[in-house]
Amino acid sequence: MEIIAHLRIVFGRRIVVLVGLTLLFSCTKSRTFDPLPTECATELTANTTYAEVKNLYVDQTFQIQQDLIIEGFVNSSDEAGNFFSVLHFQDSPVNPIEGFEIEIDLRDAHLFYPIGSKIYVHLKGLYLGKSKDVFKIGGVFTSFGNKSVGRLPSTVVDKHIFVACDEKTEIEPSLISFPDIPKNLTNTLVRLDGFELSETELGQSFAVEREETERTLTDCSDNTLILLNSGFSDFQAELLPEGNGSITGILLRENDNYRLAIRSLEDIDFNKGRCAELIDEFTSNTIFISELADPDNNLAARFVELYNSAKEPLDLKGWTLRRYTNANTEISSTVDLSDFTIGAESALAISPNATEFETVYGFAPDLAVGKNSPADSNGDDNFELVDPFGTVVDVFGVIGEDGTGTNHEFEDGRAVRNTGIIEGNPNYTFSEWTIYNDSGDSGTTKEPQIAPQDFTPGKLD
Repeated sequence: MEIIAHLRIVFGRRIVVLVGLTLLFSCTKSRTFDPLPTECATELTANTTYAEVKNLYVDQTFQIQQDLIIEGFVNSSDEAGNFFSVLHFQDSPVNPIEGFEIEIDLRDAHLFYPIGSKIYVHLKGLYLGKSKDVFKIGGVFTSFGNKSVGRLPSTVVDKHIFVACDEKTEIEPSLISFPDIPKNLTNTLVRLDGFELSETELGQSFAVEREETERTLTDCSDNTLILLNSGFSDFQAELLPEGNGSITGILLRENDNYRLAIRSLEDIDFNKGRCAELIDEFTSNTIFISELADPDNNLAARFVELYNSAKEPLDLKGWTLRRYTNANTEISSTVDLSDFTIGAESALAISPNATEFETVYGFAPDLAVGKNSPADSNGDDNFELVDPFGTVVDVFGVIGEDGTGTNHEFEDGRAVRNTGIIEGNPNYTFSEWTIYNDSGDSGTTKEPQIAPQDFTPGKLD
């Protein structure tokens, strides 16, 4: 096979590309070459800090006019193909305070700027911008009249990035942990211990070919972080490792969403056993439905209240509240309670109209849901409170029976759990409730209820 090799020769700080050396009988896809000899910079000195440069930014991308120079240590590499046209560097090889990224239109940048190289970046003429709360420097492009930081053309890269004459330094990754990831470590080299790839992704490759692909890292406490992989990387087709251990990479960020990008497979050391299955879902009969509201004077002030009679707070991960409209035997609507913890001996109020709820009752509901949800009943519907394992813990009404004219109708009124009831009941028991409505049928009380005075959301009667 015949290929054309590109030979880069450095004159001073100018890179000249010679094309035309024909190699016969050989072919390689490897990006592994010895770093090219370059003339190092001896006359440059940093005269500003990363923080001072970032403070120049006001509210839009602009070109730096000051004769400013920052120094840094290269921590990323495009040798394995997981980084493309970008160079990440940080202010110190050990315990860095900040990092930066510069977009450059230069392939095989690792040959010119190997990991651990000390570099000087001459900022005059570069553009400084901010995208998704992350600062960038580089060239510029314009879209719909708006300037954004883009790749620095290859013809001027060597006019802005200079390699110091210092020996390469080992970059020591900063150990980070969840949930408190320091924003200032964005674009620096970090390490996470005790992580593994999500079990649902095992058996898959690092990336879909030719596509940027997200995989999920997780630890034994169920914390997660996105692992970002290029579909053009050398390890794209490799299967994800099954073990647990440490992983090193460049910390990337978009606003408050963090991601990690490795330089090569050598950044992963998953040589330990995987986490034991985490069980963080619990059941309890101390959580029950305590009040249902359909005010006669204000439909928007409807709500459902749950109560926890236990002396400790309970996580509602996996819990749901179901509504069966009228005589339906199939679920009509559901509220997922997973994001909430219900306090010890405390109530949780669920409203279909948070604004009206707060106006009427004087405080915001714990959970705002929509119209036609379980919290928006007109008084003749039935309810189930279900734990994470699918067990019905508490019931109001009789599933399959329209509440109209029954002992579980609360139209234009209220159903409230009687004092002394401290646990749920999977079988509807009328004696546990006091029910007000506009009919008074089947032992209920004919007394339409007016909001707010006739209701007690947020506390048990």
